[in-house]
Amino acid sequence: MERTFIAIAALLALLSVMGGAFGAHALRGSIPPERLVVFETGARYQMYHALAILLVFALHQWVPGGTRRLVAILFVAGIVLFSGSLYTIALTGIRSIGRITPLGGLLFLAGWVVLLLGVLKDRSVDPG
Repeated sequence: MERTFIAIAALLALLSVMGGAFGAHALRGSIPPERLVVFETGARYQMYHALAILLVFALHQWVPGGTRRLVAILFVAGIVLFSGSLYTIALTGIRSIGRITPLGGLLFLAGWVVLLLGVLKDRSVDPG
């Protein structure tokens, strides 16, 4: 299961870099500047949370297994809803999809809270 989340995180990071390049080169001049900013925000938060997933698994000795999996699930779902809705707004101009963006943000926040509480609660994984 951990390899699966690491692979998903690597794929999400790859897609973030590709999306950033697409936004910087293909979209610049094709969509209004304010929508380009929205697209770039989606790519940035996707990368932040893809890297966070990798970091959570890299620090496995300090983060309990159940916490790692739940954080990864919350971050992946947050990327889908938050970044996905921002990409949709940027590419289509349909702003009503923005109603789900805050749900993705809440999933990001929930992931960080779960990580914080999981690390503070479970002292059995502390190597020092």
